[in-house]
Amino acid sequence: MYLDNASTTPLKSEVKDYIISLLDTYQNPSSMYQSGVNAKQIITTARNNVAKFISTDPKDIIFTSGGSANNTLFIKGYTQRNECRVLYSPTSHKSVLKCIESLKYKCPLKVDHTGRIDIQDLKECLSSDTMKKLVVIEYANSEIGTIQDVKQIIEMCHFYNAIIYVDCTGSISQIPVNIRTLDVDGIGFSAHKLGALKGTGVLYKKSFIELEPLIYGSQEQGLFGGTENVIGIAALGKAVENYDCSSITSNNRDYIYSYIKNNILDSYLVGADLKHRLPHNLYICFKGIQGESLMTLLDMNGYQVSTGSACTSGDLTLSSTLLAIKMNKEDINSCIRITSGKEEITELNTFCKTLKRCVETLRQLNTV
Repeated sequence: MYLDNASTTPLKSEVKDYIISLLDTYQNPSSMYQSGVNAKQIITTARNNVAKFISTDPKDIIFTSGGSANNTLFIKGYTQRNECRVLYSPTSHKSVLKCIESLKYKCPLKVDHTGRIDIQDLKECLSSDTMKKLVVIEYANSEIGTIQDVKQIIEMCHFYNAIIYVDCTGSISQIPVNIRTLDVDGIGFSAHKLGALKGTGVLYKKSFIELEPLIYGSQEQGLFGGTENVIGIAALGKAVENYDCSSITSNNRDYIYSYIKNNILDSYLVGADLKHRLPHNLYICFKGIQGESLMTLLDMNGYQVSTGSACTSGDLTLSSTLLAIKMNKEDINSCIRITSGKEEITELNTFCKTLKRCVETLRQLNTV
């Protein structure tokens, strides 16, 4: 059973069928002959679908190669055109943290023990001086699932005339984004979180915001050059065509958590409470064992979970998110992330019993 949907999502069957139907569409969409024009039209249709999905104008949609490219394009692109101080969440994706690392003017924002941004600290940072500000946050943390108070943060940023970019890659499959009501200056997300292909991303920005290109060329408003990934873009367009975040529930997550809480001792939920976290996310510490060992043992029993963000799980350094929330270092390596999908309750019940057995086995081994 696949329980790592925060890492990536299975390819939707209708998307797979659509991809197969396009495999002979190899023509360059910049070509002027009819088959090239047809390829261009496929991109246009996808752009329209994506724009509708987030309630914005198609002209504000820029296709990239993924979430990390989105983050780099907006942050580097904006700071190269504007001298500004970047205020950012220390729980951000590694692509954000590494991008900001090299900047001259930067300031991490304070977060509480759940990973939520300290609003008072944000206010003080925004009003500290007259320098232009760029605020970079994530809608929700893909590792521990904590959801930010995005609407309040955006309103505060605009009150102080700051630009705000929100990384939505970790939340886009779970929380609907409406650009018209959110009034955010820029967002980014990845196709593979929505049942489409890896290697395709979406950057939205308000039209007045000027960015230095990440890759020079004529495509994608000159900001992300190179021949477009027609099939990847088309797959995303198909994936969001009838995507409905409002149908997503937390029932499966809540079932698993209730079982763990009532049946597995010395375990606790990391991050926000169930109300303020992504509806599919559980990040659990099982004290006294190694999360990686538990992940491996579960894999041997046919269950795929993770120890955190797939972009950092192979990294030997401690999670920047868990360090930012000041988690006990002894417990940091005792966690796994479970992100549910559309499993049946009977399947989840079997998983929960297997999880309990694996935890008990590892704890017994540690006492020998």
